[in-house]
Amino acid sequence: MIVSVDIQAVEPLADGAPFGDAGAYERVIGVAKGEVNPNDMANKGIALLDKAPRNARGMVEYTSDIFLLRPRDAAKGNGRILYEVNNRGRKMLFGNIADGPQGVNDPKTLADLGNGFPLRLGYTLVWSGWDPDAPRANKGLGLDAPIATVNGQPIVQRVREEFVSGTRAGVLEVFKLSHEAASPDPSRARLTMRERAADPPQELPTSDWSFVDGRTVRLRDGLKPRPGFLYELHYEAKNPKVQGLGFAATRDVVSWLRYDPAGVKATGWPISHALAIGFSQAGRYLRHHIGAGFNRDEQGRRVFDGIHSHIAGAGRIFFNVPFGQPARTNTQHEDHAFPENEFPFSTALLDDPLTGRKGALFRGDGCDPLLIETNTSTEYWQKGASLLHTDPLGMKDVALPANSRVYMIAGTQHGGRAGATSDPGPNVNPRNPHNPMPAVRALLVALDAWVVSGTAPPESRVPTLGDGTLVEPDKTGFPAIPGVAVAKITNEVAPPGDWVNPEPAERRYRTLVCRVDADGNEVAGIRLPDIAVPLAAYTGWNEYKPPYPAGELADRDGSYLAFPAAKIAERYKNRSDYVAKVQAVVQHLMTDRLLLQEDADRYIEKARAEARVKD
Repeated sequence: MIVSVDIQAVEPLADGAPFGDAGAYERVIGVAKGEVNPNDMANKGIALLDKAPRNARGMVEYTSDIFLLRPRDAAKGNGRILYEVNNRGRKMLFGNIADGPQGVNDPKTLADLGNGFPLRLGYTLVWSGWDPDAPRANKGLGLDAPIATVNGQPIVQRVREEFVSGTRAGVLEVFKLSHEAASPDPSRARLTMRERAADPPQELPTSDWSFVDGRTVRLRDGLKPRPGFLYELHYEAKNPKVQGLGFAATRDVVSWLRYDPAGVKATGWPISHALAIGFSQAGRYLRHHIGAGFNRDEQGRRVFDGIHSHIAGAGRIFFNVPFGQPARTNTQHEDHAFPENEFPFSTALLDDPLTGRKGALFRGDGCDPLLIETNTSTEYWQKGASLLHTDPLGMKDVALPANSRVYMIAGTQHGGRAGATSDPGPNVNPRNPHNPMPAVRALLVALDAWVVSGTAPPESRVPTLGDGTLVEPDKTGFPAIPGVAVAKITNEVAPPGDWVNPEPAERRYRTLVCRVDADGNEVAGIRLPDIAVPLAAYTGWNEYKPPYPAGELADRDGSYLAFPAAKIAERYKNRSDYVAKVQAVVQHLMTDRLLLQEDADRYIEKARAEARVKD
């Protein structure tokens, strides 16, 4: 529960500019202090909680950063919370769903807010800290969690970490550890390197590397990490934080805002409903939040009425375990064997022949939310998204419960957003710039209507075994295009094992992808106009090129393969023909409530200005 909140600042947002009928907003910045009862069944699932220090009341304490954007006149708001789970401390809402700039963690100006979409809807926007190691620079959101001990003595455990230079984390000069090393002596650790996960690791002599301090490792002068190679450090770590308190902190902050009179005062108006949204890691956090039982507060009340998880695939986070590393995410090339993917994956109640377990993501405790999950093509190739709507062996489609929907946004890469470029980076093919956010916006509006008025959203839209659109990765039908690398493998998903000293998995879940048409575009899911009326092929996969490990699936990147001018001229008689086809798709999507009017207008305007289609 939240025991106190220190409001440190209340200030105008964007100099008091109005946002639709909601009018002006203000920023509220503070710190929430909470505590949990380690004997309460609602907290029993928090790892290491029994080894955390307790206060005089026998409670375990934490503090969480909080950040709100609320209507200055609360009566003009919609009376609902939209809580964004931060991603590694970062606020990503405006850079994604509002087509705003990336990297703005302290939104103050109109330019920071993109098109202001969630503000124009009248939500009270809420963020809070959940990850004890999330960076706090530039208003990054973190959690202060206690360190676990045994009878007052430090806990020490052998752990494994992986580092890759030049891919998702940029070029690495040092390796930053997730936990404090118990000893700076390299002889008590082991650093290895290999090109691919299937290769045998090569140990680096201790003369080639050293601990800079308890949280950093550096290669010797003149030796730099090879691009894309996997470096693994086995070392003795100490002082694990009680990370799982992050789940309790999210639960307690939102419950306080909804149900506590002091929380109602913080929002300025009684809250009728609470929705949550999360992108990538934050979407996986929300799946874990549901599955671990934290959508029910200590008083047995529902926390989030509706949840929208975007680009999470079938995963959770490596978090609520001793010495967890929540920043990790498993892809075909990186972060193998860390415990992110764990049955149950789907909201449907299923049997798992690999583990002998039976279960569903939903708890069935009366506090399950209405859930919308959106994924791009990449999550089918890299994050096991097909397991959301098939049995674990990928042999049959499964019916989801009435309070769950799953959608694939066709032809989009992980992290697709407005303003993305096709620069290939370390990849063979140009990256995929397709923007899925028009569909994400429409489905957030649909989730809100589902929560508030009971209006069900559109039926799930995914490739299926039944209609032949869900297939093995080497059977998509992708056309041969000279000079183009074509992926034919997916990231394999296996039950969790020993993450410190992993062995190859004996059995794996079967992950499938979407079939494509003669152009290379996916035939199922939500096909936005750029996919349905194409001028290019858009995929959710790409491959690395030398000096990176050639042929490995690029980390969550897709491909963009522009049609030659002759093919465009052959396909569309003239600009009017092209615009008419876009209009027809737009109208169909609007009828199905998968596109909002403002985005429909943008698509038509874009089509009329398309230079690649000639009059």
